[in-house]
Amino acid sequence: MSNYTKQQNGIFPSVCPLDCPDQCGLILHKTDGKIIKVQGDPNHPVTKGNICNKVRNMPERIYDSNRLTTPLKRSGPKGSGQFEPITWEEAIGSITSKWKNLIETEGAESILPYSFYGNMGILSAEGMDRRFFHRLGASRLDQTICSVAGSVGYNYTMGGSFGMDPEDTIHSKLIIFWGINAVSTNMHQVALAQKARKKGAKIVVIDVHKNRTGILADWFIPILPGTDSALALGLMNILFEKRFADLGFLRKYTVGYEELQEHVKQYDPHTVSAITGVSVEELQELAALYGGISPSFIRIGNGLQHHDNGGMAVRTIACLPAITGQWLKKGGGAIKGNSGYLAHNKAAVQRPDLLKDKETRVINMNQIGNALLDTKPPISSMFVYNSNPAVVAPEGQKVRKGLEREDLFLVVHDLFLTETAAYADIVLPATSSFENTDFYTSYWHKYTQIQLPVIEPFGESKSNPDVFRLLAGAMCFEEDVFKDSDEDMIDQAFNHPANPCLSDIDLQMLKTNQYAKAKDSSLFSGPLPTPSCKIELLSKRMEEDGYPALPTYIPLISDGDHPFLFVPGPNHTFLNSTFNNNEKHIHLERTPQLHLNSKDAQELKVENGEMVRIWNDRGECFLQAAVGDNVLPGVAVTQGLWADLPGTKQLVNTLTPDRIADMGGGATFFSGRISIEKMRLIGGTDVSEQHPAKK
Repeated sequence: MSNYTKQQNGIFPSVCPLDCPDQCGLILHKTDGKIIKVQGDPNHPVTKGNICNKVRNMPERIYDSNRLTTPLKRSGPKGSGQFEPITWEEAIGSITSKWKNLIETEGAESILPYSFYGNMGILSAEGMDRRFFHRLGASRLDQTICSVAGSVGYNYTMGGSFGMDPEDTIHSKLIIFWGINAVSTNMHQVALAQKARKKGAKIVVIDVHKNRTGILADWFIPILPGTDSALALGLMNILFEKRFADLGFLRKYTVGYEELQEHVKQYDPHTVSAITGVSVEELQELAALYGGISPSFIRIGNGLQHHDNGGMAVRTIACLPAITGQWLKKGGGAIKGNSGYLAHNKAAVQRPDLLKDKETRVINMNQIGNALLDTKPPISSMFVYNSNPAVVAPEGQKVRKGLEREDLFLVVHDLFLTETAAYADIVLPATSSFENTDFYTSYWHKYTQIQLPVIEPFGESKSNPDVFRLLAGAMCFEEDVFKDSDEDMIDQAFNHPANPCLSDIDLQMLKTNQYAKAKDSSLFSGPLPTPSCKIELLSKRMEEDGYPALPTYIPLISDGDHPFLFVPGPNHTFLNSTFNNNEKHIHLERTPQLHLNSKDAQELKVENGEMVRIWNDRGECFLQAAVGDNVLPGVAVTQGLWADLPGTKQLVNTLTPDRIADMGGGATFFSGRISIEKMRLIGGTDVSEQHPAKK
């Protein structure tokens, strides 16, 4: 425990734990040992005291009456939510006894950890847990549900997760938010853009839905889902044709620009307009803006990479700043992510050497439904933490069917009895981030921050590292790595000579200063980490990996004959399933809606605010229609992962495909299709008007 926990009253430094690029500095107000207020830290160089309502209302979550306080053991059928309290000793004993039997009879690969970044703390998400499961020899989880497709695509072009410093975007004259609802998911990038706009910058938003960010823009450009690479290629065509290309930059810092110039001639404005839904006039105007205004900045979002062609889309957009030579201009370039600047010593923290050459199988987390139902030999036990796959994973019906298996020994470590925990055999209460020692590295700005415990653990809750230390002890693992304290692991993380950007940062410095910035490193102060050491507009490595060497538009994979492209995006108040069970956040978000174009609604005879049934071969949902012109005809958009409440059907990931994206094993949440029909009330029950269409 830190000295903060011993003080009953006061104001204490902290960091937001949410899976968000902004990673805000916080200050916590404590009275009588409880956090009563969360505010932004005004001294943080990037976030400057501004925070979102998600974290502002965190006390309601921490002290929610439904928060778990003790370990639980299932006492009723799977999914019933019937549990009885047990001690930690009983819980750890039950888990390790079961695992020892499974290892003896089925092998360690019958056990699978399932986790993601419900808490972005490095130790909470990828520390002692990795050491434990490596030593155990369990099946490994391919954590690909979020940004991997785009990261792989961007790396083909730029060599790693390196972009411009977001603090420099106040100097941009043109800012393009492409596939990102930044108002809801990267608010401080919006604040920086607004500063630039006050100095004359234009803000353009390209997206499938005119969300809060689209409304903010000087110009919103709606696009058909999955066609972003075609739009980028069409822009390149015009940039080369109209001589907006910076040939000096291209010759010095890139490879393949001549081949690219010839290649993009096939993406003429009329062809691109027919693919994307963006008019020829808009395409030409956008190219003139991007070619004529400098410095220009593109914020590449997560949204466009959640398609069958998502990796290629990001790879293609990442080529644009090179064509106009933006990378050498202050305020020019792009950001997909900046985690490369803060890359810590993962091997020291995770200890993959504990695998000892075990060739354990790898399970893609996007296909956990298939894995639970069909993998041979079967997954016989799963340990879930920092995630809620019953709501978050695609093909939700498959996932829940897998979780219902009586022969699956399921353990869940969480703050609440989540939809996944309802299927568990053992549930363990988790600490919140404000009860832990941990460190955080942003994947947008260049600052790392430390979290020291501010409050005592809630009830009998324990942190992820503490749980895995207990499990290691009960499994009789004798290696010293399981005795490392949280502070030991932080020291090990920052001992990383391979990343000179961290050379001045260590545990003591963070304890003193709370946050520290990676050493400034210009992208072009040395060679890029690509095979050619330059920006690869033509990538031989891609060709070797089975992809086109040049950026190419590849249409979405067929998802059946349903007429509407379906995009279940994030909302403003939840973060995936986090907060969807908290009354304050539900009240702020109001109700789950389906955004429809007015022309489509007229054909469906659906009025604004009426209930609709949406379905495909995977399942169905009942949602409220939001009719207008915020999406193109043929497109349907929802926002947020709403809780699985009795009497509702609002789990939108029931409808999403679990196909794998073109790169990195990424998710394809936004490449599904649905049908839509109006609902009407009969005897107080929602009934579809078109009964024969029901599946």
